[in-house]
Amino acid sequence: MDPDADRKLLARVEACLRQAAAALDGVAAALARARPELQQTQGYPLAQLHAQLFAARELAVYGARGPLECQLACAFGGLTLDRLRERLPALGAAVPGCGPEPGAFAAAPETLAVVTLAGAPEQRTRLAAALEARPEGGAESLGADSLGEEHRLLRGSFRAFAERKVRPVAERLHRADALIPDDLLREAGELGCFGLSIPLAFGGVQERPDTLGMVVVTEELCRASLAFGSVITRPEILARALLKGGTDAQRRRFLPPMASGALLVAISVTEPDHGSDVGAITCAARPDGDGWRISGAKTWCTFGGRAELIGLLARSEPDPALGRKGLSLFVVEKPPFHGHDFEHAHPRGGRLTGRAIATLGYRGMHSYELRFEDYFVPGDNLVGGAAGRGRGFYLQMEGFAFGRLQTAARAVGLMQAAYEAARGYARARTVFGKPLADHPLTREKLGAMAATVQACRQATYAAARRLDAPAAGGPGAAGRDGQLEASLVKLLACRQAERVTREAQQLHGGMGYAEEFPVSRYFVDARVLSIFEGTEEVLALRVILPALLKSAG
Repeated sequence: MDPDADRKLLARVEACLRQAAAALDGVAAALARARPELQQTQGYPLAQLHAQLFAARELAVYGARGPLECQLACAFGGLTLDRLRERLPALGAAVPGCGPEPGAFAAAPETLAVVTLAGAPEQRTRLAAALEARPEGGAESLGADSLGEEHRLLRGSFRAFAERKVRPVAERLHRADALIPDDLLREAGELGCFGLSIPLAFGGVQERPDTLGMVVVTEELCRASLAFGSVITRPEILARALLKGGTDAQRRRFLPPMASGALLVAISVTEPDHGSDVGAITCAARPDGDGWRISGAKTWCTFGGRAELIGLLARSEPDPALGRKGLSLFVVEKPPFHGHDFEHAHPRGGRLTGRAIATLGYRGMHSYELRFEDYFVPGDNLVGGAAGRGRGFYLQMEGFAFGRLQTAARAVGLMQAAYEAARGYARARTVFGKPLADHPLTREKLGAMAATVQACRQATYAAARRLDAPAAGGPGAAGRDGQLEASLVKLLACRQAERVTREAQQLHGGMGYAEEFPVSRYFVDARVLSIFEGTEEVLALRVILPALLKSAG
């Protein structure tokens, strides 16, 4: 195909994607009237299809930037339409009263024709050949970056840091289950790594939170090491909560040292018996004089040993009937500990102990089980002061919405690294007398990987831009638009990271299973992405589906 033919094909892809969106809306409208158990079983695939459709449509917009970008958009659009054509009829048939639209879309001659052209393996093979002319390494290897000059410079600074300092130690951190060195954390802090969502007035790097900048930095750091790139998630979550509901004194006290990296942050929400069901947590906070006593167990508190601050969600109101309204958010202060186990006695009484949980991947920070035994927290550390009592759930969710988007960026960085590893190995490896990269199936796989990575990247950027839209709401507040999109792209990118890293490992053959190649680390690291920051099932059913049903109603 020539560029004009590609542009015409992309226009047809976009038209089919619009028709698919209408069919999905019809399913959602019917599902809104269905019984709850049907909403759960069919809502999960509905959310998954919406997520992929959102990314395909954003990549289609990106496709107008040039011939290569158009090919990427056609390839991912074809993959998406093929999946929708396969899944929509069954989904529609399972939901009473959704009408003929799903089946009609799937059987339409134009849908079949576009899938045949855009979704053909030859399209992805041709794409892989076109990508051979791109520079090696980094997002630019997959086309234009769609960033402004400011964010392009930000990307360059953190890519240089990641290549120079993070990548050389990434394998050792993973294999030895070691902690990220303090000197790297200090240098990251000097670059502004921890102040991306903190306004200049509180020591940050922007006039207002820069979600797109945070996404770009996260992507570059995670391309070198998922663990290192995840370090900035925790201050992001706590900073958003403080900006939303903290007192002026709390912002002045905590945000500047968080922005500089002088105080590192962990977040503690999950409990042994309560994960995504945040409203049911039982870790208790009881008033005691001028402060609070915290008692209870927490788990999966990543970076909880090394961090000096822990954003802790606890039940301040003992009446269980209050549910999420009985929760408050506290900033717990503690000394840093570098080992896999620690114990700290507070000068005002009480004890905090931690034990690192052994994990398949995602190493370099350690995730801890914590036990609080009447641990003292000053009254000034209740986020929002007296007015913040009982508002902890809502403040925490404010931060988690941005955390989901950051997790999508983590997935994009990891996928980019896996794609680059697969492309490099395929060029170097000779199979049956010619480079592995010259085999049609290899090219088809690489093309599909490239289109998927770029689709998730552009969808993540789009959600970040919507979250950055100006809105009223206090110091550094960002817009509410983009909340649903952030959840959609988190749902899609994390699942696709598993697929892309698997394909990269598969292209390495036996060496992909060897720990001496980084692609084995990428594969085990990717598995955690669909679990943390809300499992994909809970994200789909408790966050995305209600928004879709409300919109459809």
